[in-house]
Amino acid sequence: GQATKYLYELLYNDPIKIILMPGCSSVSTLVAEAARMWNLIVLSYGSSSPALSNRQRFPTFFRTHPSATLHNPTRVQLFKKWGWTKIATIQQTTEVFTSTLDDLDQRVKEAGLEITFRQSFFSDPAAPVRNLKRQDARIIVGLFYETEARKVFCEVYKEKLYGKKYVWFLIGWYADNWFRIKDPAINCTEAEMAEAVEGHVTTEIVMLNPENTRSISNMTSQEFIEKLQKRLGKNPEETGGFQEAPLAYDAIWALALALNKTSAELVKKGLRLEDFNYNNKNITDEIYRALNSSAFEGVSGHVVFDASGSRMAWTLIEQLQGGVYKKIGYYDSTKDNLSWYNNDKWIGGAPPADYTKVITTFRFLSQKLFISVSVLASLGILLAIICLAFNIYNGHVRYIQNSQPYLNNMTAVGCTLALAAVFPLGLDGYHIGPGLFPFVCQARLWLLGLGFSLAYGSMFTKIWWVHTVFTKKEEKKEKRKRTTGETQALMGGLGRGVTTHGSPHPRPGGGPCLITHGSPPGIFYGFKGLLLLLGIFLAYETKSVSTEKINDHRAVGMAIYNVAVLCLITAPVTMILSSQQDAAFAFASLAVVFSSYITLVVLFVPKMRRLITRGEWQSEQQDTMKTGSSTNNNEEEKSRLLEKENRELEKIIAEKEERVSELRQQLQDRQQLRSRRRSSNP
Repeated sequence: GQATKYLYELLYNDPIKIILMPGCSSVSTLVAEAARMWNLIVLSYGSSSPALSNRQRFPTFFRTHPSATLHNPTRVQLFKKWGWTKIATIQQTTEVFTSTLDDLDQRVKEAGLEITFRQSFFSDPAAPVRNLKRQDARIIVGLFYETEARKVFCEVYKEKLYGKKYVWFLIGWYADNWFRIKDPAINCTEAEMAEAVEGHVTTEIVMLNPENTRSISNMTSQEFIEKLQKRLGKNPEETGGFQEAPLAYDAIWALALALNKTSAELVKKGLRLEDFNYNNKNITDEIYRALNSSAFEGVSGHVVFDASGSRMAWTLIEQLQGGVYKKIGYYDSTKDNLSWYNNDKWIGGAPPADYTKVITTFRFLSQKLFISVSVLASLGILLAIICLAFNIYNGHVRYIQNSQPYLNNMTAVGCTLALAAVFPLGLDGYHIGPGLFPFVCQARLWLLGLGFSLAYGSMFTKIWWVHTVFTKKEEKKEKRKRTTGETQALMGGLGRGVTTHGSPHPRPGGGPCLITHGSPPGIFYGFKGLLLLLGIFLAYETKSVSTEKINDHRAVGMAIYNVAVLCLITAPVTMILSSQQDAAFAFASLAVVFSSYITLVVLFVPKMRRLITRGEWQSEQQDTMKTGSSTNNNEEEKSRLLEKENRELEKIIAEKEERVSELRQQLQDRQQLRSRRRSSNP
C-alpha cells in the first residue's frame, strides 16, 4: 500500500520521471506491472524474485540483482557433489520463495534427484519444523527472510534438527551476525541459536567482484567497499542493504550508460531525452534497447542482462564454521564451472547421509549356545532310545503291560523327534546356503509337530481313558443309588397306603464341538493350546483315581503338567523375542529339551528302578517257564469269587421279590376288606 501511494505521488507530480528504480521484490512486482501503462522503464538493484523474469507480465523490467533461481543450479551442483538425492524444503509463503522452489523442483527432477518433503509457513514455523523432524528430513533447503530465519532456527534447536546428521541450505544475503541479534519474537538464547546454525551452507550471488580489477568507475571493488564503509561509519555490515550496495552502484552506472546511448540515438532522429512524456513510446523503446545491450565491468563484476532482463552472475558458496562464515567455493552457472577450496568442515567428519540407510546384515546364532543345546538334545535322544529299548524288551512283564507300553513307546518316539527338531531350529546362514532354507524350515515344522503329536498325544490318550473309566464308574454308583432309593420309596408308600410318582431326570450328555477359523498359525496354536489346557484339566480330575489297567497315570499327569506349562509360557515369549535370535532359540530349544527330559524321566525311570530293585522281570520269566500256571490260578480264583458274589446277589434279589409279593398280597386283602365295608353300609 505504501509503495502504491509513493508511485502515484511520483507520477502525478512534476517533474516527469523517465525511469523508476525500486528496491526489493514485493515493491518491484507492483511497480513493474503498472509501469508499462506510463511507458516507463523499471530498473531494480535488490529484487531477486523469479517471477519478475516474466516478460509478458513485466515487459520493461531490468535488474542488476540476479534472480533467486540463480541459487538453484548451485544447490543442485552441491547436492550431486556430496551424493544427495533426497531433499526437503521449508519456505516462507511469499511469491519470491514459492517461485524459487518451483524452479528448484524442476531442476532437481532434471538432475535425477527429488524433493521428498515440502513445508511452508506464514509466520509461525513451529509445526513445519516438527513435520520435517517427523519425516526424517536430513538435507533441508530453507527460504525465508532474516527475521523469520531466527524463528525457524529457534524451533530447529527445540526439535534437535541440527548436528552431524543434518545440513541446512540458507540464503546468503543475511547479515553475518543475524543469528546473534536479540529478537523478542523468539525465546532462544544466543548460544542456543549459534549451536543450531553451526555448519549450515549458504549460496549467495556474487555482489562484489572477487578480482582486484578496475571497473568502469575507475575503482576496484575493494576501493568501493572502503569508501562505503567510511561513509557508513561503525559496523557497516549490520546496515540494511549493505551487501547489495555494489549492485545499486552498478545500477546507476547501467542507467547512465543507457541514457547516454539513448541520447545519441535520439539525436539521429531529431529528438532529445527532454522530449519524453508518459505517452511517448518511441523514447521508451530506445531506453529499453540501450539497457538490454548493456555490457560493462562494474564493482559487482561483469554487468550483462539476459533475455528476461535479469543479471547473470557467479554464486558464492559459504559455510558457517565456528560461528564465522568461510568461503568454500564459487559456481559459474553459465559455464557449469565449480571452483572448490576443499575447506568444508563437517560435524561428523564427513557429509551426512540424505536419509536413513537400511543396511542388511546377517545375524548368526551364537555357536556356543547352539553347540551346548545340541549336546543336551543328543543326550536326550540317547535317553529316549534307551527308554524305548527298555520298554520293548520288558514288554512281557505284567507291570509294564499294565502301563500301556505301546502308548509309552509312542511317547519315547515323539520325544526323539521333538529333540531332533532342535538341530534344524538352530541352523542359519552360518551353516547352510539360502537354497536349503525351505527344506530346513519344513524339517523344523514337521519334526516338532510330529514329535508333539506323538509324545503329548499318547499321554493325553492315557489320561483321557482313565477319566472316561472313572466317569463311568461314578455313573454306575449313582444309578445304583437311584435304584435303591426308588425301591425304598415304593416300600414306604405301600406301608402308608400312598403311591408316589417321580419324573425322570435327563442324563447330561453331548460333548463340546469346537470350530476354529483363522490363518494356519492361528489354527495350529489354538488347537495345540486347547489340548494342553484340556490335558491339565484331565490330569487334575484323575489325580486321585486308582486303577490297575494304567498304573502310571499319575506320572503321566505330572508330565502333562510340566509340558503344558513350559509350552504355554514359551510360545508367547518366543514370539515376542523373535527379533533376538539367541534369546528366541534358547527359549524354544530349551523348552523342547526340558519337556522331553521331564517326560522321559517321569515315565520310564520309575519303571526301570522298580524292575531293577524288585527283580520283577525275573519272577515273571520264571512264572512263564512254569507254563503260566500262576496266571491260570489267578483267573480261576477271580472266576470263583465272581460266581460266589453272583449267587449272593441272586439270593438277595429272591428275598426282595418274595417280600414285594407279600406286600402286594396285603394291599390286595385290604382293598377287598374296604369294598365289603362300603357295600354293607350304603
